Amino acid sequence: MVSEGLWSIGELARRAGVSVKTVRYYSDRGLLPEAGRSSGGHRRYGAGALDRLRLIRSLRGLDLPVPEVERVLAHDEALEEVVSGQLRELGSRLAALRWREASLRLLQDCPPGERAERLLLIGAVAVPPDTAALARFWRRILPVRLPERVVSTVLDSVVPRLPEEPSPGQVLDFARLHALVSDPRVHLPGSRPAPPLPDGEYRPAVLYEGLAEAYALASAEAAAGLPLREGGALDCFVAAYAHARGTVDSPGFRRGLLPLLARSDGPVITRYWKLATGLFAPGEPVLGALHHRLSVALHVQVEARAG
Repeated sequence: MVSEGLWSIGELARRAGVSVKTVRYYSDRGLLPEAGRSSGGHRRYGAGALDRLRLIRSLRGLDLPVPEVERVLAHDEALEEVVSGQLRELGSRLAALRWREASLRLLQDCPPGERAERLLLIGAVAVPPDTAALARFWRRILPVRLPERVVSTVLDSVVPRLPEEPSPGQVLDFARLHALVSDPRVHLPGSRPAPPLPDGEYRPAVLYEGLAEAYALASAEAAAGLPLREGGALDCFVAAYAHARGTVDSPGFRRGLLPLLARSDGPVITRYWKLATGLFAPGEPVLGALHHRLSVALHVQVEARAG
């Protein structure tokens, strides 16, 4: 320490355990104000500079960029916002690393003859991936007159939230799912699944809102180990279609509903649900499986009554 009670840049650097170059850099950025200059023009720092330098090093040790460090030093309340932002960024980077690790294991563990195909599949998916292509696929399928609130509800049910720690099998399923919905042939005229009811003959919002209720009941019944039966999800399922057509449930309506259900479940939708099912969290209702279960139950019931 010099006689006037100030430290030279070298003394400050030694006490802080950093290089002189580091102290000079932070000083030049305005992060470490000087207390004055010597008669020879050398920088001098007060005792408070050591605490400030240690704070800067702590923030930098958390990998905060220098501009973010400047924000924190200038505004105490900025620390919480900066930390939250860094956590979000770190979460995204960790997700990308986990997805990349699972992708590499997928390539490492597969037969050599399949690696080229799998490499092309996973190479077409961003890391970390997103489900935007899946949402676009469903938006093209859903009726154009469907209210946005109903569309959002449907998308929440049919587009899986990707796992934070995917397995190699989930990476492969998603890559194949992404390839399916991105295939231009899927969007050619005539390749779209048939509408759930003849176009122009029903109210789409009424149908999809009713189906959402039916799926919720079916999920609860399945969780309780109960079979699908009249008076529960199955009746609610049929009622959704009947109400959308402005008619009532009847044995005849149920018989007529079977071919409509079979027509709407084309190969693309069947393939979609086969690949998507493993991406949903354990215990999370899978709309495709619930719809299939209700359709099968209705078919069994109609056939039993006909017999």
